[in-house]
Amino acid sequence: MAPRRAAALRDGDVSLRDHLIATATRLIAERGTAGLTVRDIARTADVAVGVLYNHFADKEELLALALHEHVRSTGRRLGAPTADGTLEENLRAFVAHAIEVHAAILPAFAGLVGQPEVFARFDALPDPLADGRGLHAALAGYLGSERDRGRVAAGTDVGAVATLVIGACHELVLPRLYRGPRAVVEVPDGYAEALVSTVLNGIAPR
Repeated sequence: MAPRRAAALRDGDVSLRDHLIATATRLIAERGTAGLTVRDIARTADVAVGVLYNHFADKEELLALALHEHVRSTGRRLGAPTADGTLEENLRAFVAHAIEVHAAILPAFAGLVGQPEVFARFDALPDPLADGRGLHAALAGYLGSERDRGRVAAGTDVGAVATLVIGACHELVLPRLYRGPRAVVEVPDGYAEALVSTVLNGIAPR
C-alpha cells in the first residue's frame, strides 16, 4: 500500500520534506518542543508516521531543522535593530533586540533541555539569525565599522565587547530554560541603559 500523501501537497509544488519541516516548525511555534512527537507531526502533516523516516534520518534531524526555521522566521519577524543613531542609541537598540529575540525563542529551547542530540544537529546548521551571521558576529561587525569611523576607540576588541553584551542578554534569558516553556523573561528597569553605559565608560577609575 502506497504511503498516504499529504492533502496540502496533492495540488501543490511543495516537496513533502519541506512540508514536514514547515509542519514541525508551526507546531513548535504554537506549542514548543516539550512532548512533541513524531506522531504529532505526522498527524498534523496528514501523512503516515513512517513517511517521516523516508525524508529524515531520525526525529532529531527533523526537530533540529524545524527549530532552525522557527528561530530564523522569528528573527525575520522581529527585524533588525536600528543602527542610524548615536553609538549609545544603537547599542541600546541592539540590547533590546537581542533580549526580545531570545525571549521569543525561549519556549522552543526549554522543551529540549536534556536532548543534546537535537542541539548538536541544530549547532551544525548555519546560524539562523542576522542573515546567517548570528547576533554576536553582527554586533562585532557593527562595532568594527564604528571603530573604523572613530566612534569606538582604536584597538578595541570588538569580539570581546560583543561577547560581553550577548552574554548579558543570555543572563536574563537562559536561566529560564529550566523553569519551563511558560517562564516569563523580566527585564529590570534600566537594564539596557546600565549595560551600554558600562560598556562605553568602562570600570577603571579615571
